[in-house]
Amino acid sequence: MDAKAKASRIRLMGFDVDGVLTDGSLYFTSQGDEMKAFSSLDGHGLKMLASSGIKLAIITGRNSRAVELRARNLGIDLLLQGVEDKRGAMAELLAGQQLDFSQAGYMGDDVVDLPLLRACGFSASVADGHPFVQRHVDFVSSKPGGHGAVREVCEFILEAQGRLSDLLEGYLR
Repeated sequence: MDAKAKASRIRLMGFDVDGVLTDGSLYFTSQGDEMKAFSSLDGHGLKMLASSGIKLAIITGRNSRAVELRARNLGIDLLLQGVEDKRGAMAELLAGQQLDFSQAGYMGDDVVDLPLLRACGFSASVADGHPFVQRHVDFVSSKPGGHGAVREVCEFILEAQGRLSDLLEGYLR
């Protein structure tokens, strides 16, 4: 099955944070506070995906107040931080949503994401993701993490589900 066919079946899409929703840089103030930069293009792509009925999840290995705030800002209530077993975490999320892995997608950038990426019905990575990961996913964005890669995958999914044109046309009214 090709990437578009796989994306057409997605009902829940999960995202890693560092290297996907951000460029992977970790910024710390002298007080030890962590800062992250998020793309507004990606944010709007996530909102478009959610408005089409696809559940959104963030599953990340790190804990960050900035990620909590960004998820809240985007209306993403499926937020799992500090997760070592991302595949197991997704299995629990899916059970709670009465979905299975064939209806789930995930976007990651590094080898620690591979067990989850390979389990999902649709998988994606970023242009600057690890080359080994890129060889084992369905879709690789043309843009790097934190700079429109998430928007690109959101629009790919929406196009695969026949919803992108109508969503974009809505902005012309």
